[in-house]
Amino acid sequence: MIIKTAKYITSATKPDQYPNLNLPEFIFFGRSNVGKSSLINAFTNYKKLAYTSSKPGKTITLNFYNINDQILLIDVPGYGYAEKMVYDRLSYGKMIEKYLASAKNLVCCFLIIDSRHKPTEDDVLMYNFLKNLDKEIVIIATKIDKISKNELQKNLNLIKTTLNCKESIIPVSAVSKKGIEIIHQLIDNKLSLTE
Repeated sequence: MIIKTAKYITSATKPDQYPNLNLPEFIFFGRSNVGKSSLINAFTNYKKLAYTSSKPGKTITLNFYNINDQILLIDVPGYGYAEKMVYDRLSYGKMIEKYLASAKNLVCCFLIIDSRHKPTEDDVLMYNFLKNLDKEIVIIATKIDKISKNELQKNLNLIKTTLNCKESIIPVSAVSKKGIEIIHQLIDNKLSLTE
């Protein structure tokens, strides 16, 4: 996939606010501060498309991005941020459930895991939640530039074991762009299947 245009469309918290573009959708899940926004910026090659912050928990809506007038990327609020009130976490869950229940064009869910750490309990819950809904999941391990190759291989095995997943994992660095082309190719492949 060659990114020619990438633009923010809208933010939404409920179905009547979703863009009505009838494009294939790819959604990004992950805990707060896992690097979702940086990953989206690296994927699109637009440095400031998705808002990045040193303080986790900034994304509080579903943010929709139009890529090439071909697909929609959806950035979801990060989960597991300790300072968030219980109400926020409950409303987050309801917002996600409403989206997934009404998403007719959803092709794939990207679950973003920090390659440096064992998946959290929230990561496991999100993986199982998506699995129980029979959604297609692709796991992306971010921040691989921050660990050695030996650590990376060990941690990729730990991610697979902890999540008890059979899916392959795509190791990615938003800094070096390593692995980004694999995501481009994966989306291309999935789009060819939907045509």
